[in-house]
Amino acid sequence: MTGKSGDLGRLNNKASGFGEEVSGGAGVNARTINKTVRTTCPYCGVGCGVLATPQADGTVAIAGDETHPANFGRLCSKGAALGETLSVEDRLLHPEIDGERADWDKALDRVAQEFSEAVRQHGPDSVAFYVSGQILTEDYYVANKLMKGFIGSGNIDTNSRLCMASSVAGHRRAFGSDTVPGTYEDLETCDLLVLTGSNLAWCHPVLFQRIEAAKAQNPQMRIVVIDPRETATCALADLHLALKPDTDVALFNGLLAFLAETDALDRAYIAAHTHGFDDALAASGPCEINRISRETGLAPRDLATFYTMVARTEKTVTVYSQGVNQSVTGTDKVNAIINTHLATGRIGRPGMGPFSVTGQPNAMGGREVGGLANTLAAHMSIENPDHRALVREFWQSPSIAEKSGLKAVDLFRAVRAGKIKALWIMATNPVDSLPDADGVADALKKCPFVVVSDVTRATDTAAYADVLLPAAAWGEKNGTVTNSERRISRQRAFLERPGEVRPDWWQVTEVARRMGFAQAFDYDGPASVFREHAALSGYGNNGLRAFDISALKHVSCAEFDRLNPLQWPQSQDRTQHEQTRFFAGGGFFTQDRKAVLVPVRTTEPRKQGRQYPFVLNTGRIRDQWHTMTRTGKSPRLSAHIAEPYAELHPVDAKKLGLSAADLVEVKSPFGTVMLRAQVTERAQPGSIFVPMHWTDQVTSQGRVDAVVAPETDPVSGQPGSKFTPVALRRLVFDWYGFAILRKKPEKLEADYWSVAPTSGGWRVEMAGSAAQDPALLARRHLGGDAKLARFEDRCTGLLRVAGWSDTGLAGAFFIAGEPVAVSRQWACSLLTDPFLSAADRLKVLAAGPSADMPDKGAIICSCFQVGNKDIETAMAEGAVTVQAIGSRLKAGTNCGSCRSEIQSILDAHGKEDVHETDIAQAG
Repeated sequence: MTGKSGDLGRLNNKASGFGEEVSGGAGVNARTINKTVRTTCPYCGVGCGVLATPQADGTVAIAGDETHPANFGRLCSKGAALGETLSVEDRLLHPEIDGERADWDKALDRVAQEFSEAVRQHGPDSVAFYVSGQILTEDYYVANKLMKGFIGSGNIDTNSRLCMASSVAGHRRAFGSDTVPGTYEDLETCDLLVLTGSNLAWCHPVLFQRIEAAKAQNPQMRIVVIDPRETATCALADLHLALKPDTDVALFNGLLAFLAETDALDRAYIAAHTHGFDDALAASGPCEINRISRETGLAPRDLATFYTMVARTEKTVTVYSQGVNQSVTGTDKVNAIINTHLATGRIGRPGMGPFSVTGQPNAMGGREVGGLANTLAAHMSIENPDHRALVREFWQSPSIAEKSGLKAVDLFRAVRAGKIKALWIMATNPVDSLPDADGVADALKKCPFVVVSDVTRATDTAAYADVLLPAAAWGEKNGTVTNSERRISRQRAFLERPGEVRPDWWQVTEVARRMGFAQAFDYDGPASVFREHAALSGYGNNGLRAFDISALKHVSCAEFDRLNPLQWPQSQDRTQHEQTRFFAGGGFFTQDRKAVLVPVRTTEPRKQGRQYPFVLNTGRIRDQWHTMTRTGKSPRLSAHIAEPYAELHPVDAKKLGLSAADLVEVKSPFGTVMLRAQVTERAQPGSIFVPMHWTDQVTSQGRVDAVVAPETDPVSGQPGSKFTPVALRRLVFDWYGFAILRKKPEKLEADYWSVAPTSGGWRVEMAGSAAQDPALLARRHLGGDAKLARFEDRCTGLLRVAGWSDTGLAGAFFIAGEPVAVSRQWACSLLTDPFLSAADRLKVLAAGPSADMPDKGAIICSCFQVGNKDIETAMAEGAVTVQAIGSRLKAGTNCGSCRSEIQSILDAHGKEDVHETDIAQAG
């Protein structure tokens, strides 16, 4: 059983093996009511501190932690809405075997038996784990230890392969270690901030807010955004370089050549602390602006401006993210960026350096414990025999993986080919998130034994599991995560675990014990795992490895509970003033302690061809996360963008005969999606942007990774999710519809549909053929007991049906022969008024707002539900700055994630001028 809809509905039980669970009411108990717990946000790699306070009514109040050095109290829209995502109605609460409920002993015995038998019959490389940057460091550690040290295979990889593996590879090639040199403070104290392949405003909003504040304090600070799209981040930019997709190496190789030709190098640093400069410069070629312009698509004047800015500005930071990493040349892009910082000595000092921002809350923690198939624990190298011996000795393990395991894309190819006999997937949804996602689904269908550990059964991956294991969710588990600036923070439980839910570390430990490794997995809680992890980081280190937290190897359980956020290194013999930055004075972790400038050559981007003439780029949107298993529960997070879309340029739309709001098909050799067209000059001609979040749980055919090519970087193994050649065409249906419903529709008989939560119910987009009767569809979903009101014009195909029950509006359907023009926000607001008057009921059929029921327009501010029409009204009344809009409407005054969009609206209306002379200033 579960609790009632809308509250936490948590069940109480006591589990053996990992401490006491507190009994009490649903969700919270008397001991935790109004007790504030300091924890860490479960979303992106910024690692914000969160204050969670359970309330007596079963809800949880969420606030930013002003003492946490990552966010100082700030939260983004997703973080601020965390309290709305804690319901259990879709939770996996009990283990299942072959679709039937089972107890933990039977489920764990089955997992251990299947893995042991596969290893016995087919060898250690016949089994694999695929884990996630969503799990805690302690979970990661025991999973990696079991696979690499006791099963003896490298076949453990992570969805972090999809977001930052190229950064890892680039760091290791240049520095000899996977080390982020700088800190967030550098992004605030630099004089020139280069944001490349990073829509920071939407994907790392709190960092963006910190930069906004820094620029306000220092108006001389210059910001350059390098991105094919005009993203929300461009609102803060002094210069936007809209380069052609996948031409970053050409841009940064040109910069290296320009720095050399203008004598902007640090020759002393190059001589003392690096090698390979001459080869790197030769690979870059001369700084021929016209050639680089042709390669990148950038105007020569803009190239010269950017290069001059960098050459003249010592305090330069280059931030990069998925636009750099998610490429078949991603590792080369990373090294091209790093080369420019090594050549100028701008690294490891305040306000200087290359900076990789990670996408997930614990991608960095996974890197620390060897969660990637090609690494060992404690940042050691699987290819290094001394490291393998050291780890094996520390673990006292019967074996150690002697070669890299299969990286994510290759792993699922091996599953499909029948080479993997048993696969354990933890806290990730590869049927939606990996490229060639339909191929991944086929692989899981063919795999003899699949285990899925997750918090919910409502994923497209869970359907393929032979064994489902219910995992602890955010708010229920304890452990650590590491953010993008190497800061370790605690996630702490503030809720009881519902049903028979267990943490991931416990699940792995119990399987390891059943496989015969009980002595090595004798953990009594996450603190004991953390102590071992810390001890291994210092074992045989002696300053030879960057990652060292051995000062924490003796922390007691009480000290672990109280652990404050801290940055590594934290070595056992650390001085009080141990550095928080790396490499200002050299000291790299290569054999000769010098950095390597890696020679990288410009290559032509892949050709699209006549059959697939467009380039598909995928990514995130502001208010959603991954495949929406958490954010998809929040009505306010769905208000901003409620259905999957394809963003394309007006030039392309005109060629294809497309209008805004048409439905389109995006197709590659691997798969097809149906999406809403969004025509905008923010896109680059020839390119299409599609968000990654939608799944078969919420839309008919919106899994964009089914379209993405499974092509990878040859060094990092990271997929090129930003560049897939595709075709695009307009779809025509006999009817189109929009509906609001009190109850979530179970099944929609339509060719196209997309469902999202809204306050008081659900909103639905639809389209279908004549064979799918929309009137019948409306009657079915409004319920047999509803009193119906109807308006129909058969000549135009217009149909409106609304139904009322005894408790109010059950729902309404708006059907037309073309995409329905009804205001979505106005229609959704009808569900929040349960007892509409007779006159108001007529307005529902009229399908339009009135003076007493105004239309907000498209939601811009999720926190206060402020729409673009609200903002336009405020502008007409004299509010012509972001601050003035905030004062009048509160928009942008809470989490701040929408401020860049508000600025874009102001700019579009010509209320604030940007002077070209200011843009061109070179710092």
